[in-house]
Amino acid sequence: MKIRCIVVDDEPLALEMVCKYIEQTRFLSLEGKFDSAIEALGYISTHEVDLIFLDIQMPDLTGMELARVLEGRKNNHGPKIIFTTAYNQFAIEGYKVDALDYLLKPFGYEDFLRASDKAYRHFEQQKASLEPSHAEYIFLKVEYQLVKIMLKDIVLVEGYKDYVKVHLAGSKSPLLSLTTLKHMEELLPAHQFMRIHRSYIIGLDHIESITKGTVNMGMMNITVSDNYKEKFLRFLNKWMS
Repeated sequence: MKIRCIVVDDEPLALEMVCKYIEQTRFLSLEGKFDSAIEALGYISTHEVDLIFLDIQMPDLTGMELARVLEGRKNNHGPKIIFTTAYNQFAIEGYKVDALDYLLKPFGYEDFLRASDKAYRHFEQQKASLEPSHAEYIFLKVEYQLVKIMLKDIVLVEGYKDYVKVHLAGSKSPLLSLTTLKHMEELLPAHQFMRIHRSYIIGLDHIESITKGTVNMGMMNITVSDNYKEKFLRFLNKWMS
């Protein structure tokens, strides 16, 4: 998969540096470079763009103003943004417009690649979420590769702050993937999986027994937390009927 990128920066050296970084990153494709946010907006209106490396402090139209314009008009598949700026006071505003990341100048290729890899994961997850609901598998990034996982094999998904553990039937060790439990909840089909705790999604076909407020998944007992009890009880009533 190639991510179509443009760079917007009114500083010539910074503009060329980011373009160079894009060209040496195999999963990025440089589609255009602009020293004006207004020119970039015109290009975005008529071309397919996945990702914008965007400076903030620019004349006429700032990068933050451009981001707000795009946020107001985009659908779920509009371009994502990685801000590149020398001013850290804009970080909170950056996240308000759903920026993927925030690179503070001066930055090297290592930081650039980290942010780009985050973008790659985002687009891979977006692509996976568009798979038909009857799909029998998903792809998850595990270390530096995409791993095909059959849905029927997923016993439970255990969430931590920045990653998840996917426990598979017949496997002693869970798979670790740098994604969120919220994204996994959106990705996994609701007729096969259910979130019953802020830290757990279970595979309904792998439930071994149920006691009062607790689900046994073979490898562990999981308490159904209060926020998910009503939904789980609806499932349980249907299961027992």
